[in-house]
Amino acid sequence: MAGLLYLEPTYNLSDEATCERWLENCYWHYFTGEVYFQTRLPCDPSSFTRWRNRLGEAGLEELLAKTIEAAKTTSPRMMLERAEQLRIPYRKAKNKPYALHASEVECISKGKSRQSYELDVKAGIAITARGGLIVGARSFPGNPYDGGTLAEQPEQAEILSGEKPFTAIVDLGYRGRSLEGVEILRRGKPKLLTRRQWSWVKRRQAVEPVIGYLKDDCRLRRNRLIGVPGDALRVLSGAAGYNLRRLLRWVVFF
Repeated sequence: MAGLLYLEPTYNLSDEATCERWLENCYWHYFTGEVYFQTRLPCDPSSFTRWRNRLGEAGLEELLAKTIEAAKTTSPRMMLERAEQLRIPYRKAKNKPYALHASEVECISKGKSRQSYELDVKAGIAITARGGLIVGARSFPGNPYDGGTLAEQPEQAEILSGEKPFTAIVDLGYRGRSLEGVEILRRGKPKLLTRRQWSWVKRRQAVEPVIGYLKDDCRLRRNRLIGVPGDALRVLSGAAGYNLRRLLRWVVFF
C-alpha cells in the first residue's frame, strides 16, 4: 500500500486511476513488492483514504524520509565521488570500490606476466587427483590469503564426496600451512620429497585446465548473479555443470 501512495502523487492520478494503471503495468507490480504478474486490482480505491488516515502525518513523514535517504545514495555528487574512486590505480588503493554494481569485487593479484591483476572474487576448486572430478567448489569473499582457506576446502570435499581426503596437492600460496590428518604436498623443496610424492606434486597442474573450462564453458568468466550469495551459487552451479558434462562424455565414449 505504501508503494501505491508513492505512485499516486508521482503520476498525478486519482485513487481509481492509480489502481487501474497499476493493473496494466508490471513495473508497478515490482515496485510495490509483487513477485508475479497480477490480474486483479491491488485494492479497492476507497482503501486509499483509510490507509492515509491510519498512517497519519507521522507515517507520511516516514515515506518522505525514505525518498530523502534514496536521494542521498543516488545523488549525482555521490556517483561522481564513486567514479573518482574507481580512477585510483590499483596498487595505491585501499578499501577501494572496484565496481559500482558489485561492492564485493576485489583486486586479486595473479602473479602472471600477461595479467598481473584480476577484478573478481576469489574461489577455490578441489578436484580428484586421477579422475579430475570436482569434489569441492566455494567462493571466498574479502580476498583472504590462500593459506587461510586450507581447512575449508578439504572439509567441503569430505562433506560432498563422503570420503575424507588424505593428501592435498596445493600451490606455493599454502607454504607453511598444515592440516591435521591430511598430507600437504607442494612444489618448492623437491629434495624433501620422495619420487612418488614428486609425481603427485606434478598433478597440481591438472587443476589449471579445469579452471579454464569452468570460466569459458560453465559461465564463471563473468558472474551475473547479485551479491556474495550469487558468487557462491555461481561457483557451485558451474562445478555441477562441469561434472555433468564430464559424465556425459563418459557415457558417450564408454
